[in-house]
Amino acid sequence: MHPYIHAQKNPDKPAYIMANSGEVVTYKQLDERSNQIAHLFRSRGLQIGDTISVFLENTPRFPEIIWAAQRSGLYHTPVSSRLTASEVEYIFRDCGAKLIISSYALTNTAEELSFLMKDIPDRLMIDGVGEGWESFEEAIVQMPTTPIEDQIMGQDMLYSSGTTGRPKGIKFPLQNIPIEQSEDLMAVVTGLYGTTEDTIYLSPAPLYHAAPLRFTMGVNYVGGTNIIMENFDAESSLRFIEKYKVTMSQWVPTMFVKMFKLPEDVRNKYNLSSHQCAIHAAAPCPVQIKKMMIDWWGPIINEFYAGSEGNGFVACNTREWLEHEGTVGKPIVGIPHICSDNGDELPIGEVGTIWFEGDSDFSYHNDEEKTKESRHKNNNNWSTLGDVGKLDKDGYLYLTDRKAFMIISGGVNIYPQETENLLVTHPKVADCAVIGVPNEEFGEEVKAIIEPINWAEANEDLEEELINFCKNNLSSIKCPRSIDFEKELPRHPTGKLYKRLLKDRYWGKKDSKIV
Repeated sequence: MHPYIHAQKNPDKPAYIMANSGEVVTYKQLDERSNQIAHLFRSRGLQIGDTISVFLENTPRFPEIIWAAQRSGLYHTPVSSRLTASEVEYIFRDCGAKLIISSYALTNTAEELSFLMKDIPDRLMIDGVGEGWESFEEAIVQMPTTPIEDQIMGQDMLYSSGTTGRPKGIKFPLQNIPIEQSEDLMAVVTGLYGTTEDTIYLSPAPLYHAAPLRFTMGVNYVGGTNIIMENFDAESSLRFIEKYKVTMSQWVPTMFVKMFKLPEDVRNKYNLSSHQCAIHAAAPCPVQIKKMMIDWWGPIINEFYAGSEGNGFVACNTREWLEHEGTVGKPIVGIPHICSDNGDELPIGEVGTIWFEGDSDFSYHNDEEKTKESRHKNNNNWSTLGDVGKLDKDGYLYLTDRKAFMIISGGVNIYPQETENLLVTHPKVADCAVIGVPNEEFGEEVKAIIEPINWAEANEDLEEELINFCKNNLSSIKCPRSIDFEKELPRHPTGKLYKRLLKDRYWGKKDSKIV
């Protein structure tokens, strides 16, 4: 059921609570405010199939805006609050946003954006007004709280990396269905984890990520309550489980690491007895960390593997994982196939590209070539995210790498091509490679390997200069934390860089790059 139905049945029930501030947004308030914003969209000329974009931290207004887009038949594109102005501008323009919303908390970047995007006049700011922006609150205050006349279900349009390192939008066609109808995958997820109107769901991650966004919406579909953390903090997460009597939660492995590394007396001081289901994804969890979390929290830990593209979904519970240590699960949506580079299906246990068989209608916005590459050459209904793995005899899937060169640090996907493209423009760099290397806390960290123009300059001063060069041009998460130097990088005469040879020096020659 849609939140507006819960607003009629239980108007005063919290749809979500901001964990730190304690601000409560009831189902009635969520319904009325999302209606107001929907009217705002229509008043600004936005029609079914248009796109809005939000550049926001975890603010109480975030879900209201997304639900407004959902009931207005709009595509909605959340953008990471950690990106630079130029990075945000690219996504805004690529997705075709006709209206953008930011907040005063991000005013420094937002004001820079206002100069870059003067051609998009509809720029609204929450909790204040920066130069070049219009007050969001003043824009909606006179809008009706009743529904718009042409309600129809909208769709998220999230961004992933493209072949050049530039992000690409993952786009699904609008289905022309009523707003009350839950999306198929959302229904699968809520059913799989037993989400009900009694669910109290802790969301510690940024809402601009796919899983937190979609899971919180799923909880509101069934009438439960979300506890949305403004920012992740290890001890605060435990405190909120106790305070709000959380029944369900979702994490990435680095959060597990940070919580487990708390002093034992801190870990044990909170009552976690209400906690019935803990879900993790985004990156495979280190085996030892997961074992320790199971010992601590009990057999309530569930894992899934999926992409924003929605072409497949595999999952496992604690019992299954212990019986198949290291697995990310068995298929719930889509049938996995493991194929060689030439597309031939491989025997059980062999490592290759993961393809999912099933109906999948996603495309990469403005990138027909990438869309084509995501489909199997011999099977039109097979699609891939480019991840590498294997299946065991019982049908459980194991990841041995993630998108070949993609770096996963703290649950955040980092695509090295963009950093490489920048570094090679530096006048002292002849060639470069950017890879992920082991990091105990974050799983991986970004390292650059540089072939300098002048080997005599391969020293700490150049390392510092290149790291600062990256920091001045990219968001910090994409910047190398360290740099090594090589006299010559291992390239094939065709120009192909053998990154595996570089990675093996740091990871060892293992089947898996996941420690």
